[in-house]
Amino acid sequence: MQASIQHNHVHVIAEANDKTALANGLRAFMISCARHLNRTIGRRGAVFSSRYHATYLRTPSQARNALGYVVYNWRHHGEVTRGEAQRRALVDPYATGLLFDGWRDAPARFIVPDTYEPLPVVGPTSWLLTVGWRRLGPLGLREVPGR
Repeated sequence: MQASIQHNHVHVIAEANDKTALANGLRAFMISCARHLNRTIGRRGAVFSSRYHATYLRTPSQARNALGYVVYNWRHHGEVTRGEAQRRALVDPYATGLLFDGWRDAPARFIVPDTYEPLPVVGPTSWLLTVGWRRLGPLGLREVPGR
């Protein structure tokens, strides 16, 4: 799984056995997120204004583009220019990019702030997300996603 948390939305790449499993997993994810966010900021009520939008990945190029879109999403939305720390960062601190093993030009180790708490990630199991997308080459740290 890969994920990116932006100021007003979340992108997730998730695997599921069928549409019911996907719906149940994303529903549980959204409930857990809402509970944690509400507890953290001391409020109650809905966090997500709408349900998720699913796009089913079927080809290696779709998978590579989706992975790139998620781990680069902060650049797409201009978050990379929001402050000094963001401009120095190689990857989004609110995404799973530090744990992603498909970088072309990544340093041997990323410099991780002491306060960094990585998002929990489960490795992919499908051919498409383990092998297929890699046939098109690893992702570069400075790429910017399109629409």
